[in-house]
Amino acid sequence: MVGLWEGIPLGFVLGLPPFLTGLTSAIGSTVATLLAMLLGERIRARLAAKRAKSGPPRDRLIDRIWRRYGVVGFGLVAPCLIGAPAGVALGLFLRAPSGKLLFWLITGIGLWAVILTWAGAYGSEGVRRLIAH
Repeated sequence: MVGLWEGIPLGFVLGLPPFLTGLTSAIGSTVATLLAMLLGERIRARLAAKRAKSGPPRDRLIDRIWRRYGVVGFGLVAPCLIGAPAGVALGLFLRAPSGKLLFWLITGIGLWAVILTWAGAYGSEGVRRLIAH
């Protein structure tokens, strides 16, 4: 699976153990992120050229968030909010150093894989207990 939001629920639907569900989802998201990083520099160059043609940069929300939290905050949150592969494209567009961006995105993937797998495992167990009583 490319994303955590797709892989983790699918793993639970298929009845896979939580550890295997989280691990395979995290690996799939990491591989997709690495592929996006390989292609990302070309994409960033195209987006930067298009942005240069549109005139001076505006003070957009994403720019303010980027200035406030930087690559660390972005890398930890992006896998959950927009997906790590999209986070690569956006991070490179915002001129994040690729090595640092990749490190924090993979760290974010691991963090969210644990959180979402844990929530899925205990959430489904809670539903089973409700049905049983």
